[in-house]
Amino acid sequence: MNDKAKLQRSHDARKHDTKRSGTRRLGLLAAIAMGSTIAAISATACKAQCVELSERASPLVLQTFAADPGWLLRDLRNKREDLTPRLTGYLVSDISVLPAVRTLASEAPNADRPAIGAALRRAEARCLRSRPEAAQKINEFVRKLEDYTVLSGYSAEVEASRELPAAPLPSGRSGRAVRPSTGLMNGEYGTELKDPFASVPLPH
Repeated sequence: MNDKAKLQRSHDARKHDTKRSGTRRLGLLAAIAMGSTIAAISATACKAQCVELSERASPLVLQTFAADPGWLLRDLRNKREDLTPRLTGYLVSDISVLPAVRTLASEAPNADRPAIGAALRRAEARCLRSRPEAAQKINEFVRKLEDYTVLSGYSAEVEASRELPAAPLPSGRSGRAVRPSTGLMNGEYGTELKDPFASVPLPH
């Protein structure tokens, strides 16, 4: 083999090694990028969870609900009393399903919307201690939803969680007894809508 052929062969070998090294480098960078993405997703999912692993809904169920919120209504067609606990479980398992709740509320009949509001309030209460930022997201979501029927269920759940002291009712200046606060209404004559976002005292 003459010197020219040897030089060409040496050049081709170096070129091949350089190409193979570049391929390995790209593969390594892709693996690092993928690992970083997975870590970021895992961190986000961790922050979105308000309950322990044993209490969370399965990832498959959450994915199904997020992709097709109306599926929950169809699944509970004959068991609508389970709507509130099921939806509460989804929210405390992964707060990122909130956008799907908006779709669910728009698709649900009026009779089911209060149950959605109750689920939002229950999830907010459960997240308050473990993930206060998640509880805040739920609260803001309800404010921006602007669905009175959903809000009525949320408000009713707030009212149910209040511990009202049993005390004699004071009399008004006119001599008529002041009516007790009931349900969603307050004011002297029970004609004013309560603020459902008023702070609720935490249990000691």
